[in-house]
Amino acid sequence: MNLHRKGRAALVLALVAVVAMAFRVSWNALRDIANAVGADNTAATLYPFVVDGLMALALVATLVLTDKARDFALRVLGAYTLASLVLNYVHGLVPKLHDAQLDWTRLADWDPANWALVLLATSLPVGSIYFGSDLVAKVLHHRPDPIPAPDANAEKSTEITRNRSTADLAVSTPASAPAALLPMPDPVTVDFLKSTQLAKPTPTPERAPVAAIEHRPVAAESTRPRRATGRVPEVARSARPRRTKDQLTDEARAATADWTDGQITAEGIRRAVHTSPVNARMLRDALLTERAANTV
Repeated sequence: MNLHRKGRAALVLALVAVVAMAFRVSWNALRDIANAVGADNTAATLYPFVVDGLMALALVATLVLTDKARDFALRVLGAYTLASLVLNYVHGLVPKLHDAQLDWTRLADWDPANWALVLLATSLPVGSIYFGSDLVAKVLHHRPDPIPAPDANAEKSTEITRNRSTADLAVSTPASAPAALLPMPDPVTVDFLKSTQLAKPTPTPERAPVAAIEHRPVAAESTRPRRATGRVPEVARSARPRRTKDQLTDEARAATADWTDGQITAEGIRRAVHTSPVNARMLRDALLTERAANTV
């Protein structure tokens, strides 16, 4: 593992060295091109960083971005690589560009070609600002897709399939048809069936072994007294004297003395004298009968 890391580090260092030397060769040509289109010494010195520097930025963006953003970074890288190649080629074709004291000159003798080359050289810095800002924004806002974990789902589905047995199926064997719906065989068919051999019975599949019941520890019973819940036993109830029918009638008559006939109901009497629903209905009928007799 350590040797593998050292090899990768050596490869990266070699790549950086090659890129640095190639940039130095291209830097000379691009600086002269910048001087030829009217740039001063400072601008001509920085001009190669504008062109070849954006190429390096676009290369890094292609390693980070994906999908359409990565295609955009590749197009920017290809366009600036082609532009740098054209300007280096023009630098080699025009001997006047090699003069160290050159301030301004034509890049080509043919006017349309000279105009196109000047437009290309002067548009590269503006394009570096636009494309460089766009690439940096895409890299900063890029969110890599999360890596799914298929192993957990696979183990879960395998476990479910393994634990299922034939005993868990809703219907293990198809239901037999009622005897009334079966056709009655004719004599010829009966003789034919008797002469033929019985088919070999199909073996019944063995059921999956049932795991032993696991004995789990049971919590010890608490010694704290618990509050009584539910129905209270008859023995625990407080003794209450039972009232006779005459006593209930007197209490109901006194409670409903100022009631109208419509107000005398079993529910109202039950609440007034605190008796059972059966006694309340009996008292209601008795009171209504007394009132009817008194009215007559």
